[in-house]
Amino acid sequence: MSFRSIIFDMRGLRSRSQSHHRDGGVVCVNEGGGLVVLDGLKQSCWANMPPELLRDVLLRIEASEDAWPVRKHVVACAGVCRSWREIMNEIVKSPQVSSKLTFPISLKQPGSRDSLLQCYIKRNRSSQTYYLYLGLNQASTDDGKFLLAARKCRRATHTDYIISLNCDDVSRGSSTYIGKLRSNFLGTKFTIYDAHPPLCGAAKVTKSRSTRLVSLKQVSPRVPAGNYPIAHVSYDLNVLGSSRGPRIMQCVMDAIPASAVEPGGVAPTQTHFLHSRIETSPSIPFFRSKSTRVDNLQPVPLTTQNEGMLVLRNKSPRWHEQLQCWCLNFNGRVTVASVKNFQLVASPKNGVSEQAQENVILQFGKVGKDVFTMDYQYPISAFEAFAICLSSFDTKIACE
Repeated sequence: MSFRSIIFDMRGLRSRSQSHHRDGGVVCVNEGGGLVVLDGLKQSCWANMPPELLRDVLLRIEASEDAWPVRKHVVACAGVCRSWREIMNEIVKSPQVSSKLTFPISLKQPGSRDSLLQCYIKRNRSSQTYYLYLGLNQASTDDGKFLLAARKCRRATHTDYIISLNCDDVSRGSSTYIGKLRSNFLGTKFTIYDAHPPLCGAAKVTKSRSTRLVSLKQVSPRVPAGNYPIAHVSYDLNVLGSSRGPRIMQCVMDAIPASAVEPGGVAPTQTHFLHSRIETSPSIPFFRSKSTRVDNLQPVPLTTQNEGMLVLRNKSPRWHEQLQCWCLNFNGRVTVASVKNFQLVASPKNGVSEQAQENVILQFGKVGKDVFTMDYQYPISAFEAFAICLSSFDTKIACE
């Protein structure tokens, strides 16, 4: 029997049982005339499989389906039932170990330690949306796995980039909203916000001015209750005005210690999505105000661990006399010259070794009219890398 038939068999039993009883069981009449609810999944031969044998089968599936789109079978296994999901959560390793993106939470976990995870971004100018894919073929999304989507929202004094797990619903009120990028008016300073509370390092929670007047009882626990700043991106001002040289950028990762870039260093790793709820009385509504800021979250700062925040800087390009342009070695991943192209490395401010300062953590560059590559690795996540790259798209009035 094929793997697909196994999944269909399990899901078929579940759907048939749920159609007979709201609790997922089949109603049968026993000899005494009473009603007995039988669990349809327990009647399946797959539910009675010995745990050791089931684990071996799932291990083989995880090892063989190592790339998308066939890796969707691994995700399907985790959706069969609770026991299958628990085993798959144990088998599937985080991206820093496996170099694979499998579940949605993988996008919030640090990338591979051994190599750059290769992704690409497609820009839609008409709708001002950006789509992140995992794959090596930048020409088509058929060979890539969709990861994240972002939509640009212009405001009077700033610009927001809303980031979502759903390409069809990129909005702040969506249940798939996971964060945003906000710029200042000049496009020189950016703040990355996480919709879920980070494990450490974040300073405070902020409430956006668009908060609706509702009580806590009306707020679904799946809807994030605040924005948590986790990183800051800044671009140096070009005071000369006429210079068209390369940009100078710096990223301060609030939730990642500087020691994470050293061999054996550790960065915070989320294992599941955390849904926050602001700790206020249910009878007190959230008032809509331009100056409202909620600062009732006080996570442990990194300074208590005698470690500073990780600071990243763009790698300085070299002037090529023959080509008469600034050049960086992207190892063939970037083919079109653009002021948006950059490579991020650890800053000397971190006090790390010279070898750590030469290791490229994130690189971004143009390969087509609206196609860009994005390669990242430990200790930043795909979500953080995507948000940093979005800052390069924004117009910078004072930098160019």
